[in-house]
Formats: sequence, structure tokens, C-alpha cells
Amino acid sequence: MTRRIEIVEVGPRDGLQNEAVVLSVEERLDFIRRLEACGARRIEAVSFVNPRRVPQMAGAEEIMAALPREPGRSRIGLVLNLRGWERLRATSCDEANVVVCASDAFGLRNQGATVEQQLEAMHAVAADRAARGGPPLSLTVSVAFGCPFEGEVPLERVVSIVREGARAGVPEIALADTIGVADPWAVRRRMEAARQAAPDARIRLHFHDTRNTGLANAAAAVEAGADVLDASCGGIGGCPFAPAATGNIATEDLVYMLERGGFETGLDLDALIATGRWIAARLGRPAGSALARAGGFPRPGASAGQAA
Repeated sequence: MTRRIEIVEVGPRDGLQNEAVVLSVEERLDFIRRLEACGARRIEAVSFVNPRRVPQMAGAEEIMAALPREPGRSRIGLVLNLRGWERLRATSCDEANVVVCASDAFGLRNQGATVEQQLEAMHAVAADRAARGGPPLSLTVSVAFGCPFEGEVPLERVVSIVREGARAGVPEIALADTIGVADPWAVRRRMEAARQAAPDARIRLHFHDTRNTGLANAAAAVEAGADVLDASCGGIGGCPFAPAATGNIATEDLVYMLERGGFETGLDLDALIATGRWIAARLGRPAGSALARAGGFPRPGASAGQAA
């Protein structure tokens, strides 16, 4: 049987948060709807952060108000603390993604909190959900492979954060290569360590392509048993608080690689390519994916046996 890989589309949140062009609520809704038309079932749609710090993410409540719940679809909201969680609970978000940075230096710049303070916030959110209900949680460990300010991030620190997520009962934990410094061998090692620290959780991977290793890292994750990967249509993305951090791996490039390898994604490759080109045009720059430039293969109507 063909193995299915779930792709969490993060373009409307992680993709847009670092762009110089700030899209309107209507444009962001258009982007989400186009992605759902491509077959995306889980989309990180909004971020409940301070709009003064990340103006690209303003209007989260307006966006969710325009997206009524639909069976089989999950719209995810990012939260950093109890205040963000309270905002999310008042909307129709289907999931909450809580972020904990794996270094104090990055956490202080990104969230104004140390690792310990972020873990306290994560536990507070989990406790509030257990007491009062709310959508399911996932945990993303940011800069899990390296920090732009502290350099190498010790494996033991990542494992300790994953273990805290398991202790809080979080069912899905993502390891994020926020600045694109991972290699395939590090991916395998950290995945295995995360599995041992949280044996009951699903491990998700989130890669950026800053140093052209994103797809290699995704392939390594799949070979190591990962069934859930994040990606961003058009290869857009980055972090406002990480110097030189470039886009996520492009959803269309990832789908092409996986489907050529015999995996199922449930996504329409041609529609993704078109959507990647569309969002790039809205942002006033070329699409960041290889598929936007080269297209898929084989091309319709191509003759067999042709060679350069």
C-alpha cells in the first residue's frame, strides 16, 4: 500500500509573517481558500500575537470569523501564551499550536521570554484547556537544530522541552529548523531522541531551506518514519526575529518529491504551482519554489525518448 504523508500548510502564517508586503485580511482569506482548493486539509491560518510586533498577522479574529468550521478541515492558530490562547478560544480555530524556543536568546527576541518562562506558559495553556476545554494542542520546538544567536542547540535541551510537552499531554510535537541549519543525519538523530522522550506523541517536522538542505531533510524525516511535515506554498516564509532566515520548504516542491517517490499527499500539484505563483505576485517577487520555475514532470504531451 502507498504510504500517505500529511502536509501541514503554513503559508498563511509562517509564510507571510516575514514578508515586507502586508496583505489585507481579504487577501489572506483568498490565500487560505485557494490552498484548501488545492486539497490542503490542515492549514496554519492565523497567529494570535501582538500585531504591533508582527503586523503581518493582524486581524486573526476577522479571518477566523470568515472561516466557519467545516468537516475534514483544520484551521490552526499559533499562540505563545495564555493571552493568545484566550483569544484563540474565542474563535473557530480547530487547533492551537504553542511555540517554545529551544534557546533563551531566541526566545527573548521572539517572545520576550526565556525557555523556562515559555515552558511555564505552555503548561498553563495545557492546564487551562484541561480545565475549561478548547481545541487540541500541538507544540512546536523552535530553533530545535540551531539558534542564530547562541549557535548549536544541545540535543539535551530539545529533548527536555519535548519531554515537558509529553508531560503536558500534547499529542503532536514538531521539531522546527527555524533558520535552516539542519542536515539529514541530525534530523534522524533528533527525531529518534524526540520519540524516546515522547513515545505517545506524533513527531512533526518543520524545515526552512535557508542553506538548500530543506528537501533533503524532509526526505530523511520521511525515511526515519515521519508522517507529518510542514511546508509553505511558494516557498515563502521566515522569521522576523531571525537574521537571514529564508523561506520554508515549498509545498509544491515537497509534493513533487514525495509523489515521485510513490507517497500520497492528497494535494493537487498543478493547483499548488499556480497558487505559489499567485501569492508571489501578490507579494511582488518571484515564487521561491523550483516547481514554479520548472513545472512538474512529465509534462503533458511530452514525447518519450527526447534527450538534451
